[in-house]
Amino acid sequence: MFKPVIKWSGSKRSQSSKIKEFLPNKFNRYYEPFIGGGSMLYAINPVDAICGDICVPLIDLWNEIKNNPIELSEAYRLRWTRLQIEGYQTYYEIRDDFNKNRSPEDLLFLSRTCVNGLIRFNTNGDFNNSLHHTRPGISPDSLEKIILDWSKHIQGTEFIAADYTITTEMAKEGDLIYLDPPYFHTKGRYYGTIDFETFLTNLEKLNSKGIKYMLSFDGIRGEDDFTVELPKELYKRHELIPSGNSSFKKVMDKESILVSESLYLNW
Repeated sequence: MFKPVIKWSGSKRSQSSKIKEFLPNKFNRYYEPFIGGGSMLYAINPVDAICGDICVPLIDLWNEIKNNPIELSEAYRLRWTRLQIEGYQTYYEIRDDFNKNRSPEDLLFLSRTCVNGLIRFNTNGDFNNSLHHTRPGISPDSLEKIILDWSKHIQGTEFIAADYTITTEMAKEGDLIYLDPPYFHTKGRYYGTIDFETFLTNLEKLNSKGIKYMLSFDGIRGEDDFTVELPKELYKRHELIPSGNSSFKKVMDKESILVSESLYLNW
């Protein structure tokens, strides 16, 4: 299995090979408007892609990985070495710097040395996870290899900081969109930061244009069924994809729970 360059909550790395089995035989441009850690982008490895997210620092980091992999690797090496020499205060100084300047180099360092590699932001967009005191963080040599590998994979990808509707507005028949929005089971109209009704309307538009999409959404965690019923006219198939154990649950409660997530396809 490939190694992640950005660790992001909700990663599809463990599911990517299974999801890939449902790809259409051919498609033109690939779109992924909730790029996160990019596992499906790596697994599919499209020649032509547009990927986005509303998190500007995340997109800035993706563009650094694509365009300046050597410089980014060296920036991590300098910060990591300083942490080993000067100690934990280095982490918090760099975290403060990131929260002022939103540097992608700082974000990469923080993501690789914070507790369990969980990238967390508060409502102001500030990084708020703490240093993982019992681990030194991935070695600069190891991370450089990963960065260079990913950089080669994403040369045909354009990364944009935008809402999902904007990221996909140029899509047309023959293209493929993979959607992996933030989602939680709730009785309200909002799933994470996504307005559910607006999201459904966007799916209707994709259908009307004849654009194929794959949607990862909701699922089952242990004995809890979080399946949200999408209107049946929006999709043709509904598959459950096993994703192993819930890493978040394991971190929080020291126990693992079997998880399966839904995959909806409109063809």
